Amino acid sequence: MPTLLFSSPIFGPVRSRRLGISLGINLMPADGKICTFDCIYCECGLNADFRPKTRRPTREEVASALEQRLISMRDVDGCLPDVLTFAGNGEPTIHPDFPAIIDDTIRLRDIYCPQAKVSVLSNATRAHIPEIKAALMRVDNNILKLDTVDAEYINMVDQPVGVYDVHQVVEAMCQYEGKCIVQTMFMKGECEGKSVDNTGDRYIGPWLEALKKISPQQVMIYTIDRETPLSSLCKATPDELDAIAQRVEELGLTVSVSY
Repeated sequence: MPTLLFSSPIFGPVRSRRLGISLGINLMPADGKICTFDCIYCECGLNADFRPKTRRPTREEVASALEQRLISMRDVDGCLPDVLTFAGNGEPTIHPDFPAIIDDTIRLRDIYCPQAKVSVLSNATRAHIPEIKAALMRVDNNILKLDTVDAEYINMVDQPVGVYDVHQVVEAMCQYEGKCIVQTMFMKGECEGKSVDNTGDRYIGPWLEALKKISPQQVMIYTIDRETPLSSLCKATPDELDAIAQRVEELGLTVSVSY
């Protein structure tokens, strides 16, 4: 069982496959996971296995810890991050002070590392909420998850917590008018005897149609990189990812691939 939980509120820096040298910002407790998805491929494990016993960091704690780490990176390490990334042990947008924390982060970025980008990795479950949308529109990389538009697959693999309508999520993404990056996990293997292979045209065709509607600034496709809660999951192959990327490029969209 994977137990890759992240320190809170700041972790890293780490070298991200997609973003470069990334200083992580985790708005969830350090000892557990809180998320509106319960993905069977999550490197942090399943929600029920890692119920936190401590509270989330406050807005003030996040800002203080981030400022201290940036000063240390500048004065001690002699390097600064390429990106400040909201990720960690769950969905960052569910923090009650998320919009204000984004404002604090942009302010500190501008002071200490103005060349760095601010990125948010979100599962898009709250992308429709006006104040969340306004906050995400202020960051450099608004990365929203869309693994498929097939409801049965989403319920099996992403396992939303609460009501989730993928078509409403796609419509919410369209409201960003291109200021978003769509991130999609491709993988193979099984879950409870059912295939989770989403590399075939049953899934790719409708997903491409959704991308045409959303018209994102970029599409990030990737596959499993670390241990997952289910040992029956495995990577999509480089050839499969490249073939999918080519179809995205044929739509006139920019795409990056992480193998």
